[in-house]
Amino acid sequence: MTTSEVLIVLCTCPDDETAGRIAAELVESRLAACVTALPGITSYYRWQGKLSTETEVQLLIKTTESAYAGLEPALRKMHPYELPEILAVGVNNGLAPYLDWIAENTTR
Repeated sequence: MTTSEVLIVLCTCPDDETAGRIAAELVESRLAACVTALPGITSYYRWQGKLSTETEVQLLIKTTESAYAGLEPALRKMHPYELPEILAVGVNNGLAPYLDWIAENTTR
């Protein structure tokens, strides 16, 4: 596995329950090898012309380029937000056995 094929997808969720449900489904369906949920973050953003502040849960979704094609529509379908944060960031470096593990666990 090359690092250019591994992605970390960022996605915020409104609460622990939603984050847990989404994380479990992504891993169970092999769209993600691992999802880390970081609770208690605060997001500041402009929505519909107003400044909003929300406490959210940040998901760090470890996946591959090939799995992303299924991950994005699945995430949009499961997510309660009208416009969810879905940002895929390429991995430049990483421990080779861990990158291989990501690939093995996102292959159907």
